[in-house]
Amino acid sequence: MDWLREHPEVRTIRVAAADLNGVARGKRIPARFADKIIREGTRFPYSVMNLDIWGEDIENSPLVFETGDPDGLLIPTERGFMPMPWLEAPTALLPIWMFHMDGRPYLGDPRQALARVLMRFGEAGLTPVVATELEFFLIDDSGKTLRVPPSPRSGKRRTGGEVLSLRALDAFDRFFTALYDACEEMDIPADTAISEAGPGQFEINLLHQSDALKAADDTWLFKMLVKGLARRHGFAASFMAKPYEAWSGNGMHTHFSILDRAGQNIFDERRPDGRERLGHAVAGCLAALRGSTLVFAPHQNSFDRLVPDAHAPTGIGWAHENRTAAIRIPASGPAARRIEHRVAGGDVNPYLMIAAILGAALQGLEAAEDPPAPFTGNAYSQNLEQLPGTWAEAIETFANCPRMPGIFPAELIENFLMTKRQELHYMAELSEAEQTELYLDTV
Repeated sequence: MDWLREHPEVRTIRVAAADLNGVARGKRIPARFADKIIREGTRFPYSVMNLDIWGEDIENSPLVFETGDPDGLLIPTERGFMPMPWLEAPTALLPIWMFHMDGRPYLGDPRQALARVLMRFGEAGLTPVVATELEFFLIDDSGKTLRVPPSPRSGKRRTGGEVLSLRALDAFDRFFTALYDACEEMDIPADTAISEAGPGQFEINLLHQSDALKAADDTWLFKMLVKGLARRHGFAASFMAKPYEAWSGNGMHTHFSILDRAGQNIFDERRPDGRERLGHAVAGCLAALRGSTLVFAPHQNSFDRLVPDAHAPTGIGWAHENRTAAIRIPASGPAARRIEHRVAGGDVNPYLMIAAILGAALQGLEAAEDPPAPFTGNAYSQNLEQLPGTWAEAIETFANCPRMPGIFPAELIENFLMTKRQELHYMAELSEAEQTELYLDTV
């Protein structure tokens, strides 16, 4: 409430939680009722956390008619109020998450699923340090075909990708300046911005932090901010995995290391077991990759990105300082040794993505699993086991993977599968243009 008292100009608030697709679901409330939300929370049907990408109920879900579509209790996260700089009227956002009425966490909530994985790390005396790298396109979607928006400075459109081009960044300087100012206001640790290989494609890194739940919050909020702020500047921003057939897709790479109780990196090679424990974590990630591909590629469009020779991994392997690998060990000093997980697209739910990565790494550490030898050279030319090649295959692989119940609650697994099977069924009725229109703003 202190933040609201410091901002008397704010007259409305939004309360919002992430559903299984990472879509914000919530309510608009007059600011004068904010204290009631803080004291008592608010209520949504449990089924709201389990809507499909169109925002429709899941057919035959036990959360709907079978149980009378009951309510869960949503209470504010530790994040508190923050501004929504993409809206014209001064407005506050209050992130919330779902519990049962008796106070138990609702395990169909993706944020609760990540919190559950982090609780297991805490019980083992371990703390993950996490950072995400987010790629997105700025897009003019006002016509029949997607195009790069004209530069506010020159009025010209870029015709191709310009990797690490200052000119490309400067063309949208007004937008990026507003974006960084907004990140400061929202306490999102945005670091370096670069232009990427696609036309109008950019990447912004969020800084490493030892609160993985906040790292997921920041990633979710950043996606919301970028999309909203772009609209305010007269164009769209999209994290969909592959908006253009002829250009590279959007990835979301995740870096992580793990600290022990003394705050030391367990992957530090100066420790007697540093290299070995790095290998255990890598082994866990590799063993869960096929089963968790649906988390990293949750939509029809996701699989347009996961193709050979397109700067997105297709094979299950790891390597040192090699961007063709699904699991990359970046060059660093021993104390900063970390793992980069490169499979996820920009269209993921960040809570599920980070839970899948850290949960798999913890499985490898707990079982002291050994990884295969790292490969060298081009991953696409290696004889590697492959990720599922289609959405349908990824759904069934997730359903049958024995490792998933050790990472995600049974209720979330079942809800996620029902959601994806329903989407797979109805997506077949849409043209490619209709699918693009659907995914452009939602993911």
